[in-house]
Amino acid sequence: MKRTYTIWITPCETEERGYWVKVPTLPGCLTEGETVEAALSNAKEAIEGYILTLIDQEIPVPDETLVTGSLIATVSVEV
Repeated sequence: MKRTYTIWITPCETEERGYWVKVPTLPGCLTEGETVEAALSNAKEAIEGYILTLIDQEIPVPDETLVTGSLIATVSVEV
């Protein structure tokens, strides 16, 4: 079954360059990558592993629309 999840990609704020990735619908599903492309690839692997673990433990896999029910957007302001 194909599933789609929203991910948050945030630049690392330390001396280490790279990006952190969080999957809000899957608590504790985090990863990182040196580039955005690597972060995206690692996110896909992390999500797949997370879901396979849930299935193996017979835990229901969260459906993003049922869990978050929210809209993620950016807003720019000038003050």
